[in-house]
Amino acid sequence: MSPSTATASALPTVVGPHFTLASSARLLGTLQVGPGAVIARGAVVRSVGGSVTMGACSTVREDAVVVGTPERPAFLGEKSMLGPRALVIGARVGALCDIGDGAILMPGVTVGDRCVVGEGTVIPPGMTVPDGSVVFGRPGQVLRLLSAEDLARLQQRRGGDLSLTAPPLTSFSARDRAEDAPMGQLYAFRDRHPFVHPTATLFSSAEISGDVVVGAGAIIGAGVKITGDLNGPVRIGARVQILENTVLHLLPDTMLVLEEGVVVGPGCVLHACQLGAGTVVEPGAILCEGSHLGKGCHVSAGSLVKARAVFPDYALVEGFPAVQVGTRTSPPESPRWVLRPEDLPGLRRMG
Repeated sequence: MSPSTATASALPTVVGPHFTLASSARLLGTLQVGPGAVIARGAVVRSVGGSVTMGACSTVREDAVVVGTPERPAFLGEKSMLGPRALVIGARVGALCDIGDGAILMPGVTVGDRCVVGEGTVIPPGMTVPDGSVVFGRPGQVLRLLSAEDLARLQQRRGGDLSLTAPPLTSFSARDRAEDAPMGQLYAFRDRHPFVHPTATLFSSAEISGDVVVGAGAIIGAGVKITGDLNGPVRIGARVQILENTVLHLLPDTMLVLEEGVVVGPGCVLHACQLGAGTVVEPGAILCEGSHLGKGCHVSAGSLVKARAVFPDYALVEGFPAVQVGTRTSPPESPRWVLRPEDLPGLRRMG
Protein backbone atom coordinates (compact mmCIF):
# COMPACT_ATOMS: atom_id res chain seq x y z
CA MET A 1 0.00 0.00 0.00
CA SER A 2 1.24 3.43 -0.85
CA PRO A 3 0.12 6.56 1.00
CA SER A 4 -1.77 9.17 -0.94
CA THR A 5 -0.53 12.72 -1.23
CA ALA A 6 -3.92 13.92 -2.44
CA THR A 7 -6.26 15.69 -0.06
CA ALA A 8 -9.54 13.84 0.26
CA SER A 9 -12.56 15.77 -0.89
CA ALA A 10 -14.94 17.05 1.73
CA LEU A 11 -17.28 14.34 2.94
CA PRO A 12 -20.89 14.95 3.85
CA THR A 13 -22.26 14.42 7.31
CA VAL A 14 -23.73 10.93 7.49
CA VAL A 15 -27.12 10.47 9.06
CA GLY A 16 -27.91 6.83 9.68
CA PRO A 17 -31.07 5.56 11.32
CA HIS A 18 -31.75 8.76 13.31
CA PHE A 19 -27.99 8.98 14.05
CA THR A 20 -25.51 11.73 13.09
CA LEU A 21 -21.83 11.24 12.20
CA ALA A 22 -20.05 14.53 11.42
CA SER A 23 -18.08 14.70 8.19
CA SER A 24 -14.73 15.04 9.99
CA ALA A 25 -15.56 12.37 12.60
CA ARG A 26 -14.40 8.79 12.09
CA LEU A 27 -16.29 5.61 12.90
CA LEU A 28 -14.03 2.57 12.62
CA GLY A 29 -15.92 -0.71 12.64
CA THR A 30 -19.56 -1.32 13.53
CA LEU A 31 -21.37 0.73 16.16
CA GLN A 32 -24.45 -0.30 18.15
CA VAL A 33 -26.36 2.98 18.30
CA GLY A 34 -29.66 4.38 19.48
CA PRO A 35 -31.73 7.11 17.78
CA GLY A 36 -30.59 10.70 18.22
CA ALA A 37 -26.95 9.83 18.98
CA VAL A 38 -24.28 12.23 17.68
CA ILE A 39 -20.56 11.85 16.93
CA ALA A 40 -19.27 15.40 16.54
CA ARG A 41 -16.46 16.94 14.47
CA GLY A 42 -13.06 15.33 14.81
CA ALA A 43 -14.23 12.61 17.18
CA VAL A 44 -13.12 9.00 16.64
CA VAL A 45 -15.03 5.86 17.63
CA ARG A 46 -13.11 2.58 17.21
CA SER A 47 -15.46 -0.37 17.60
CA VAL A 48 -13.64 -3.67 17.05
CA GLY A 49 -16.18 -6.42 16.47
CA GLY A 50 -19.12 -4.14 17.27
CA SER A 51 -17.83 -3.53 20.79
CA VAL A 52 -18.95 0.10 21.19
CA THR A 53 -22.54 1.00 22.12
CA MET A 54 -24.03 4.50 22.17
CA GLY A 55 -27.47 4.82 23.69
CA ALA A 56 -30.25 7.04 22.37
CA CYS A 57 -29.44 10.77 22.34
CA SER A 58 -25.90 10.20 23.60
CA THR A 59 -23.19 12.53 22.33
CA VAL A 60 -19.46 12.20 21.66
CA ARG A 61 -18.18 15.76 21.41
CA GLU A 62 -15.38 17.27 19.33
CA ASP A 63 -12.03 15.39 19.16
CA ALA A 64 -13.13 12.87 21.82
CA VAL A 65 -12.16 9.21 21.39
CA VAL A 66 -14.08 6.05 22.28
CA VAL A 67 -12.33 2.68 21.94
CA GLY A 68 -13.93 -0.71 22.45
CA THR A 69 -12.57 -4.22 21.97
CA PRO A 70 -14.30 -7.57 22.42
CA GLU A 71 -12.35 -8.03 25.67
CA ARG A 72 -13.14 -4.51 26.89
CA PRO A 73 -16.33 -3.12 25.31
CA ALA A 74 -17.18 0.57 25.60
CA PHE A 75 -20.68 1.82 26.46
CA LEU A 76 -22.16 5.32 26.57
CA GLY A 77 -25.61 5.34 28.09
CA GLU A 78 -28.78 7.08 26.97
CA LYS A 79 -28.59 10.90 27.04
CA SER A 80 -24.99 10.85 28.28
CA MET A 81 -22.47 13.38 27.00
CA LEU A 82 -18.76 12.87 26.44
CA GLY A 83 -16.98 16.24 26.41
CA PRO A 84 -14.42 17.52 23.89
CA ARG A 85 -11.08 15.61 23.89
CA ALA A 86 -12.40 13.19 26.50
CA LEU A 87 -11.29 9.55 26.21
CA VAL A 88 -13.32 6.42 26.98
CA ILE A 89 -11.11 3.36 26.60
CA GLY A 90 -12.96 0.11 27.25
CA ALA A 91 -15.15 1.71 29.91
CA ARG A 92 -18.87 1.83 30.67
CA VAL A 93 -20.80 5.07 31.27
CA GLY A 94 -24.38 4.93 32.50
CA ALA A 95 -27.35 7.06 31.45
CA LEU A 96 -27.68 10.82 31.96
CA CYS A 97 -23.98 11.36 32.69
CA ASP A 98 -21.77 14.36 31.90
CA ILE A 99 -18.14 13.41 31.25
CA GLY A 100 -16.04 16.58 31.32
CA ASP A 101 -13.66 17.93 28.72
CA GLY A 102 -10.37 16.01 28.59
CA ALA A 103 -11.48 13.39 31.12
CA ILE A 104 -9.94 9.92 30.73
CA LEU A 105 -11.79 6.69 31.58
CA MET A 106 -9.51 3.68 31.46
CA PRO A 107 -10.37 0.01 30.78
CA GLY A 108 -12.78 -1.69 33.15
CA VAL A 109 -14.16 1.56 34.58
CA THR A 110 -17.89 1.60 35.35
CA VAL A 111 -19.65 4.93 35.86
CA GLY A 112 -23.20 4.71 37.16
CA ASP A 113 -26.27 6.68 36.07
CA ARG A 114 -26.58 10.44 36.62
CA CYS A 115 -22.89 11.01 37.33
CA VAL A 116 -20.72 14.06 36.70
CA VAL A 117 -17.03 13.52 35.92
CA GLY A 118 -15.03 16.75 36.09
CA GLU A 119 -12.82 18.20 33.38
CA GLY A 120 -9.41 16.54 33.17
CA THR A 121 -10.32 13.78 35.61
CA VAL A 122 -8.50 10.46 35.17
CA ILE A 123 -10.45 7.42 36.36
CA PRO A 124 -8.00 4.50 36.75
CA PRO A 125 -8.60 0.97 35.44
CA GLY A 126 -11.33 -1.05 37.14
CA MET A 127 -12.81 1.75 39.28
CA THR A 128 -16.58 1.71 39.90
CA VAL A 129 -18.39 5.02 40.38
CA PRO A 130 -21.78 4.70 42.14
CA ASP A 131 -24.95 6.21 40.70
CA GLY A 132 -25.40 9.93 41.35
CA SER A 133 -21.73 10.70 42.06
CA VAL A 134 -19.56 13.73 41.35
CA VAL A 135 -15.99 12.69 40.51
CA PHE A 136 -12.88 14.86 40.23
CA GLY A 137 -9.11 14.45 40.36
CA ARG A 138 -6.07 12.59 39.03
CA PRO A 139 -6.78 9.86 39.99
CA GLY A 140 -10.51 10.46 40.15
CA GLN A 141 -12.25 10.38 43.52
CA VAL A 142 -15.92 10.55 44.44
CA LEU A 143 -16.20 13.95 46.09
CA ARG A 144 -19.90 13.91 46.90
CA LEU A 145 -23.33 12.88 45.76
CA LEU A 146 -25.21 14.79 43.09
CA SER A 147 -26.83 17.93 44.51
CA ALA A 148 -30.14 19.48 43.49
CA GLU A 149 -28.18 22.13 41.58
CA ASP A 150 -26.20 19.43 39.74
CA LEU A 151 -29.38 17.64 38.81
CA ALA A 152 -30.90 20.87 37.55
CA ARG A 153 -27.88 21.40 35.28
CA LEU A 154 -28.17 17.87 33.92
CA GLN A 155 -31.82 18.53 33.19
CA GLN A 156 -31.15 21.90 31.55
CA ARG A 157 -28.54 20.42 29.22
CA ARG A 158 -31.11 17.85 28.07
CA GLY A 159 -33.86 20.29 27.23
CA GLY A 160 -35.58 19.78 30.56
CA ASP A 161 -36.20 16.08 29.94
CA LEU A 162 -34.46 13.40 32.04
CA SER A 163 -36.80 10.61 31.03
CA LEU A 164 -35.37 7.41 29.55
CA THR A 165 -37.12 5.39 26.89
CA ALA A 166 -34.51 2.71 26.02
CA PRO A 167 -35.40 2.43 22.31
CA PRO A 168 -33.87 -0.44 20.35
CA LEU A 169 -30.34 -0.13 19.02
CA THR A 170 -29.25 -0.36 15.38
CA SER A 171 -25.95 -1.63 13.98
CA PHE A 172 -24.27 1.04 11.87
CA SER A 173 -20.99 0.77 9.97
CA ALA A 174 -19.07 3.46 8.10
CA ARG A 175 -16.69 0.94 6.63
CA ASP A 176 -17.77 1.61 3.07
CA ARG A 177 -17.46 5.40 3.25
CA ALA A 178 -14.96 6.91 0.81
CA GLU A 179 -13.06 8.35 3.80
CA ASP A 180 -11.40 5.01 4.45
CA ALA A 181 -10.05 4.42 0.96
CA PRO A 182 -7.06 6.84 0.88
CA MET A 183 -3.98 6.25 3.02
CA GLY A 184 -3.61 9.44 4.98
CA GLN A 185 -2.55 12.87 3.81
CA LEU A 186 1.11 13.80 3.29
CA TYR A 187 2.41 17.34 2.89
CA ALA A 188 5.82 18.62 1.84
CA PHE A 189 7.41 21.49 3.74
CA ARG A 190 9.90 23.45 1.63
CA ASP A 191 12.19 20.71 0.29
CA ARG A 192 11.28 18.14 2.92
CA HIS A 193 8.88 15.31 2.13
CA PRO A 194 7.50 12.65 4.50
CA PHE A 195 8.53 9.07 3.84
CA VAL A 196 6.20 6.25 4.88
CA HIS A 197 7.34 2.65 4.60
CA PRO A 198 5.15 0.66 2.18
CA THR A 199 4.15 -1.74 4.97
CA ALA A 200 3.02 1.02 7.34
CA THR A 201 -0.69 1.84 7.75
CA LEU A 202 -2.06 5.37 7.85
CA PHE A 203 -5.73 5.96 8.50
CA SER A 204 -7.40 8.39 6.12
CA SER A 205 -7.63 11.32 8.54
CA ALA A 206 -3.98 11.06 9.64
CA GLU A 207 -1.86 13.97 8.43
CA ILE A 208 1.96 14.11 8.19
CA SER A 209 4.06 17.05 7.07
CA GLY A 210 7.74 17.79 6.56
CA ASP A 211 10.80 15.80 7.59
CA VAL A 212 9.07 12.67 8.92
CA VAL A 213 10.08 9.04 8.42
CA VAL A 214 7.60 6.28 9.37
CA GLY A 215 9.11 2.80 9.69
CA ALA A 216 8.01 -0.67 8.61
CA GLY A 217 4.76 -2.00 10.04
CA ALA A 218 3.95 1.21 11.90
CA ILE A 219 0.30 2.17 12.43
CA ILE A 220 -0.74 5.83 12.44
CA GLY A 221 -4.33 6.06 13.69
CA ALA A 222 -7.31 8.18 12.75
CA GLY A 223 -6.94 11.90 13.42
CA VAL A 224 -3.21 11.72 14.24
CA LYS A 225 -1.21 14.83 13.31
CA ILE A 226 2.59 14.61 12.87
CA THR A 227 4.48 17.81 12.08
CA GLY A 228 8.14 17.80 11.03
CA ASP A 229 8.47 21.28 9.57
CA LEU A 230 10.52 23.27 12.09
CA ASN A 231 14.12 22.46 11.11
CA GLY A 232 14.11 19.15 12.91
CA PRO A 233 13.37 15.53 12.02
CA VAL A 234 10.66 13.18 13.26
CA ARG A 235 11.72 9.54 13.20
CA ILE A 236 9.15 6.82 13.87
CA GLY A 237 10.57 3.31 14.14
CA ALA A 238 9.31 -0.06 13.00
CA ARG A 239 6.07 -1.39 14.51
CA VAL A 240 5.32 1.86 16.33
CA GLN A 241 1.65 2.64 17.00
CA ILE A 242 0.41 6.22 17.34
CA LEU A 243 -3.29 6.10 18.06
CA GLU A 244 -6.39 8.24 17.60
CA ASN A 245 -6.19 12.05 17.77
CA THR A 246 -2.63 12.14 19.10
CA VAL A 247 -0.45 15.10 18.08
CA LEU A 248 3.33 15.03 17.52
CA HIS A 249 5.25 18.22 16.81
CA LEU A 250 8.59 19.97 17.20
CA LEU A 251 10.11 23.20 18.37
CA PRO A 252 12.71 24.89 16.14
CA ASP A 253 15.96 22.92 15.80
CA THR A 254 14.80 19.96 17.89
CA MET A 255 14.02 16.33 17.05
CA LEU A 256 11.40 13.75 17.93
CA VAL A 257 12.31 10.04 17.95
CA LEU A 258 10.12 7.02 18.71
CA GLU A 259 12.21 3.87 18.60
CA GLU A 260 10.84 0.54 17.41
CA GLY A 261 7.81 -0.96 19.11
CA VAL A 262 6.73 2.22 20.93
CA VAL A 263 2.97 2.50 21.59
CA VAL A 264 1.33 5.90 22.06
CA GLY A 265 -2.30 5.81 23.18
CA PRO A 266 -5.20 7.97 21.99
CA GLY A 267 -5.35 11.67 22.77
CA CYS A 268 -1.68 12.19 23.66
CA VAL A 269 0.51 15.20 22.88
CA LEU A 270 4.21 14.62 22.19
CA HIS A 271 6.48 17.62 21.82
CA ALA A 272 10.12 17.18 20.78
CA CYS A 273 10.97 14.11 22.89
CA GLN A 274 12.71 10.75 22.58
CA LEU A 275 11.16 7.40 23.56
CA GLY A 276 13.18 4.20 23.82
CA ALA A 277 12.19 0.92 22.20
CA GLY A 278 9.08 -0.78 23.56
CA THR A 279 7.92 2.16 25.68
CA VAL A 280 4.15 2.45 26.25
CA VAL A 281 2.48 5.85 26.67
CA GLU A 282 -1.08 5.52 27.95
CA PRO A 283 -4.00 7.65 26.68
CA GLY A 284 -4.05 11.38 27.32
CA ALA A 285 -0.42 11.77 28.40
CA ILE A 286 1.62 14.88 27.55
CA LEU A 287 5.37 14.67 26.95
CA CYS A 288 7.12 18.03 26.81
CA GLU A 289 10.12 19.14 24.78
CA GLY A 290 13.51 17.64 25.55
CA SER A 291 12.12 14.79 27.65
CA HIS A 292 13.83 11.43 27.20
CA LEU A 293 12.55 8.02 28.26
CA GLY A 294 14.67 4.88 28.05
CA LYS A 295 13.56 1.60 26.57
CA GLY A 296 10.64 -0.33 28.03
CA CYS A 297 9.20 2.57 30.05
CA HIS A 298 5.52 2.90 30.95
CA VAL A 299 3.83 6.32 31.19
CA SER A 300 0.45 6.29 32.95
CA ALA A 301 -2.70 7.83 31.52
CA GLY A 302 -2.95 11.61 31.78
CA SER A 303 0.60 12.06 33.03
CA LEU A 304 2.61 15.20 32.28
CA VAL A 305 6.30 14.57 31.58
CA LYS A 306 8.02 17.92 32.11
CA ALA A 307 10.44 19.53 29.70
CA ARG A 308 13.92 17.94 29.73
CA ALA A 309 12.88 15.23 32.20
CA VAL A 310 14.98 12.06 31.83
CA PHE A 311 13.89 8.57 32.90
CA PRO A 312 15.98 5.38 32.73
CA ASP A 313 15.15 2.09 31.04
CA TYR A 314 12.02 0.31 32.36
CA ALA A 315 10.86 3.26 34.48
CA LEU A 316 7.25 3.43 35.65
CA VAL A 317 6.30 7.07 35.14
CA GLU A 318 3.17 8.66 36.60
CA GLY A 319 1.77 11.95 37.81
CA PHE A 320 1.11 15.58 36.97
CA PRO A 321 4.01 16.39 36.81
CA ALA A 322 5.29 12.87 36.31
CA VAL A 323 7.84 11.17 38.54
CA GLN A 324 9.29 7.69 38.55
CA VAL A 325 7.13 5.53 40.81
CA GLY A 326 8.87 2.21 40.20
CA THR A 327 10.98 0.10 37.88
CA ARG A 328 9.80 -2.72 35.66
CA THR A 329 11.59 -6.04 35.57
CA SER A 330 10.53 -6.69 31.97
CA PRO A 331 9.21 -4.70 28.99
CA PRO A 332 5.55 -3.57 29.18
CA GLU A 333 2.95 -5.89 27.74
CA SER A 334 1.01 -4.68 24.74
CA PRO A 335 -2.15 -2.94 26.04
CA ARG A 336 -5.52 -4.31 24.98
CA TRP A 337 -6.41 -0.99 23.36
CA VAL A 338 -3.69 -1.23 20.71
CA LEU A 339 -4.61 -1.78 17.08
CA ARG A 340 -3.96 -5.39 16.22
CA PRO A 341 -2.99 -5.94 12.58
CA GLU A 342 -5.68 -8.62 12.24
CA ASP A 343 -8.33 -6.06 13.21
CA LEU A 344 -7.41 -3.58 10.49
CA PRO A 345 -9.49 -5.08 7.65
CA GLY A 346 -12.62 -4.77 9.78
CA LEU A 347 -11.94 -1.12 10.62
CA ARG A 348 -10.99 0.38 7.25
CA ARG A 349 -10.88 -0.48 3.58
CA MET A 350 -7.43 -1.82 2.83
CA GLY A 351 -5.81 -0.79 -0.44
